[in-house]
Amino acid sequence: MKRVLIITYYWPPSGGAGVQRWLKFVKYLRRFNWEPVIYTPENPEFPETDHSLAKDVPENLEVIKQPIWEPYDTYKKLLGRKKEEKINAAFLSEKKKNSILENLSVWIRGNFFIPDARKFWIRPSIKFLLNYLEKNPVSAVISTGPPHSMHLIAMEISNRMNLSWLADFRDPWTNIDFYKDLKLTARADAFHKKLEKQVLSRADVVTVISRSMAEDCRNLYERRYEVITNGYDAQDTDHGDPAEIDKKFSIAHIGTLVSTRNPETLWIALQELIAENPAFAGDLEIKLVGKVDYKVMEAIEQRGLTSFVRKIDYMPHDKVVKCQQQSRVLLLIINNTPNAKMILTGKFFEYLAARRPILCLGPADGDAAAILFETNAGLLAGFGDAGTMKNNIRYLYNKYLDGLLISESHNIEQYSRLELTGKIAALLDRLAG
Repeated sequence: MKRVLIITYYWPPSGGAGVQRWLKFVKYLRRFNWEPVIYTPENPEFPETDHSLAKDVPENLEVIKQPIWEPYDTYKKLLGRKKEEKINAAFLSEKKKNSILENLSVWIRGNFFIPDARKFWIRPSIKFLLNYLEKNPVSAVISTGPPHSMHLIAMEISNRMNLSWLADFRDPWTNIDFYKDLKLTARADAFHKKLEKQVLSRADVVTVISRSMAEDCRNLYERRYEVITNGYDAQDTDHGDPAEIDKKFSIAHIGTLVSTRNPETLWIALQELIAENPAFAGDLEIKLVGKVDYKVMEAIEQRGLTSFVRKIDYMPHDKVVKCQQQSRVLLLIINNTPNAKMILTGKFFEYLAARRPILCLGPADGDAAAILFETNAGLLAGFGDAGTMKNNIRYLYNKYLDGLLISESHNIEQYSRLELTGKIAALLDRLAG
């Protein structure tokens, strides 16, 4: 088998969304005659820990770990947080914070830690990997970001070792939804964009997760971009006996609910339906599984919906899959940000695999909407369109009352992790000649 070095910050026991994409590719790469070798930090700052993912790590996989220094202890002291407290992604805050200290920490983060707080791992990693690869050659190197420091490690390794390099973007760099919140100086902004352009121009292959993201990248640097979406793993959902469906009319959101993903349109629609129909109020349950920004909880309270909410802070991935299958309706919320059209989360594809109706809030011309319609997996309402959202919920609730609330999705097999790994392997074959 040909060997490929994969540089990733997130690896089990890391939980959360960042680990899933490459854990699943690695799980299936050997079927396509590629032997993965993982390079990852020894002591990273994970947002969550999930030991259930260990089952997906192939036997006898070589995982190289090296120590990393990150400035998070200093950050926590500055904000008065406990050392063991987790750092949330995308500016999520579960409690109100000191705004002055928060703004100062964000300014420091954006202007001094470029491209991100893992920048201090770049030089030690390059030194280590150059020595390692001299003795243990590989046919290609892959980097996956964010964090985008991983790309800078791979760029130097590729250049120094004359190695083919695939740069994988799970999220955009300078067009990510919170980039404008980093409080960047003009100099810092220019430096981010310079590094981003270097990666986009020098990588032999650049993979992105949606068609709109590819178009966005072409505006930054004109070249070919390979679209390989996120997906679902059939082995996660095929457990023989079907899951026992919730008795209540449960609308479940699985994953982080940041402030830019606060579905005001949904809360308005639910508030009106509850006022109009006491039976609906008796049947409704809102399940929020994962971390929720305090602004979202405030919005829920303002609409009088707190008593309908069942909040579960975190679930291991195997239990998340079961929860999705048990829920009556799965809620997909696209961030209401300028890059909304290109957002295509891994959670969406796991929703497809759960075979439950999807209720989506997002742009009708976005990539998520296109797949939702293509697979006939659910209903969509646009941002601010409370009328359509209300009609969609009423339609689903009537199906629930009639005992006919089922998914009518089709043609989802193209998004299986095995199928997508074959596409990654084909790109690697091309790189390796």
